[in-house]
Amino acid sequence: MPSVKSLEYQEYYGNKQNVFWQIMFAIFEEQFSTNYKVRKALLYKYQIAVWDVLSSCEREGSLDSSIKLETPNDIRGLLVGFPNIKCIVFSSQKAEQYFKKYHGDISGITYMTMPSPSGVNARMSVKEKIENWTRIKELL
Repeated sequence: MPSVKSLEYQEYYGNKQNVFWQIMFAIFEEQFSTNYKVRKALLYKYQIAVWDVLSSCEREGSLDSSIKLETPNDIRGLLVGFPNIKCIVFSSQKAEQYFKKYHGDISGITYMTMPSPSGVNARMSVKEKIENWTRIKELL
């Protein structure tokens, strides 16, 4: 689920402590931008879609560990509508757990779980996160 800041800004990964956008620009060796239209254009250029595993939940604050009464997004419907999707990359282990809980393994889809780009994930440096996330280039 998006953080409180992301919901406030109405932007994926809108919290400045989250390094998702920094990672994306770095792995594709593109000029970093804080402009959300430029950020979305980067994902479009490399045919990357971003969608939450959950469509709604109850949660105080932004921690995934606080999620209660979650409702999943219709991932299977998305895959039917966009049959060229062959890989799902999770931006955290918690996202993967919720996906598996509601969807299991879907035939024909490759899965990859990356270290969370959240500022809460302080056990890895930004450089280490970028190094790990670079693996998604193999999927394109």
